[in-house]
Amino acid sequence: MKIIYLICFCMLISFCSCNESDFLKEIPSGMYTAENMYKTKENFDSAIIQLYGGYRSLYYSGNDNEYDFFWGTDFIHAGQPNVVRFFSDYPATLDPTTAKVIYHWRGNYKIIANANTIISRLPDSELTEEEQNAIAAEAKFFRALAYRYLVFLYGGVPLVVEEITSSKDDFVRASKEEVLEQIIADLEFAANYLPDISKVADGRVSNVTANHLLAEIALAAKNYDLAVKSASAAINNPAMGLMTERFGSRKDEPGDLYWDLFQRGNQNRSNGNKEAIFVIQFELDILGGGQSSTKRTGYQMERYHAPNTPLATDPWDKNILADMLWTTVSGRGTGWLMPTFHFSNEIWYNVDGEIDYRDIRVSEYNFPRGIEYNNPNGPEKYQGVYFDINTAENQYCLKEKGIWSRGAYPYQTKCTTPNNHPASMIANEETGELRSEAGVTYTDWYDMRLAETYLLRAEAYLLKGDLSAAAEDINVVRKRAGASLITASEVTIDFILDERLRELGIEEKRRLTLSRMGKLYERTVKYNVYNAPNIREHHQFYPIPQSEIDANVGAVLEQNPGYD
Repeated sequence: MKIIYLICFCMLISFCSCNESDFLKEIPSGMYTAENMYKTKENFDSAIIQLYGGYRSLYYSGNDNEYDFFWGTDFIHAGQPNVVRFFSDYPATLDPTTAKVIYHWRGNYKIIANANTIISRLPDSELTEEEQNAIAAEAKFFRALAYRYLVFLYGGVPLVVEEITSSKDDFVRASKEEVLEQIIADLEFAANYLPDISKVADGRVSNVTANHLLAEIALAAKNYDLAVKSASAAINNPAMGLMTERFGSRKDEPGDLYWDLFQRGNQNRSNGNKEAIFVIQFELDILGGGQSSTKRTGYQMERYHAPNTPLATDPWDKNILADMLWTTVSGRGTGWLMPTFHFSNEIWYNVDGEIDYRDIRVSEYNFPRGIEYNNPNGPEKYQGVYFDINTAENQYCLKEKGIWSRGAYPYQTKCTTPNNHPASMIANEETGELRSEAGVTYTDWYDMRLAETYLLRAEAYLLKGDLSAAAEDINVVRKRAGASLITASEVTIDFILDERLRELGIEEKRRLTLSRMGKLYERTVKYNVYNAPNIREHHQFYPIPQSEIDANVGAVLEQNPGYD
């Protein structure tokens, strides 16, 4: 017993004699720590790759929040009304406590925090000055990219440009102008120190990427000369150019040049695409590749935008119009990203009020608008009959004016891989029927494309008062598409917005564009009959997440007007 007491006494003495700081000090379980991680070129390269992965995960990973830039705008509404996550109810969706309001705020600040850590640790690293500038350029590009989302979604936000190493609860909002100024500074640095686009691997940012984004931000800052200068630097780069002839993996198949731009394997510069500026990379069934054939992972634009054709009914017998597109062309469509009538029809009208099919962007390959009845259990008289949903007798596909039926509507094939899904997605080789897991967009995805750069410069010329130069840039894009050319007198902001829909529909994050221009409310009310009744002017911006306001006890983090 005495021995037991002695042992306990010794243990008590040892505990009491321990230095408190030593006792509380964390001992890393792995080989990397904050102190030794950011030293070598390999360390920083890994951290930079994490920025790419973080951005892809935030906006291209198969999360509903990725489509917040489409729903409730002038060109897309939800296929399921009264579902908050689809922006069917603006007041309920943009509440300071909703998950999607928090999602974009925290996701972008995470990218900013990681970028700040990289930038702050560079001076104490082993890297040469040239290597430091190159790493800093990539990090500053992603910091600028994240602040671009924040400033267009929320307005003025807290500016954080240094690594935060201790608790902080006194953030204050910078003005929108101050945020834009910081983005411009980051992008000018990036444009100067990033490699030329001819020297970067597919999916990596370059001087052209930085200049493209700089043009957009300069427009928001009303610095139109800088916008023209930056866009011109991208357009005039010898390695860049719009594709003007058929190319790529399916150039010998029925289709057209615009269709070629979006086929599997055609998006990257290594495949001969001189138009690509920044392309999000996906690989199927490869660790870290972002897509899987065993479950529905990756960017699910194909599934969300394609019609749910089994829901379509004919106007006479109410039979299912089981279009083969459901099984062979677009996988398991759900019809959750449905076009407004303005997007699917009105922007394509000629002076006679008819769709101008000379524009290849609205061709049967790129914007199909019909279904073929092939339900083996349906009436024989309908077998093989093609229903053009734009004809007067088939307007049953419109539930009411301007609202397509979820089961049948025109859609853009650019987010699908028609008759070219991965082999692992095919359930029946004879019929081409796809597995139920199909629905992911099985292509790399344009985040930035040169056609948009021309439209950004056209916008800058318009706002400078040079309508002739603006028309010239717009016509470069329209000529490639086979569309009729326009005159200087036809150039307006709304025309450019419509041209962006024609060229970039389903590609551009439309909410950002409309918010940047201050046109979200106006255009949504005018063209989106679903959302017109419930959108309000203050929905131009998201609310600041209430959780961020509540946690910021050291200062006042002001809420956006209309959300108090």
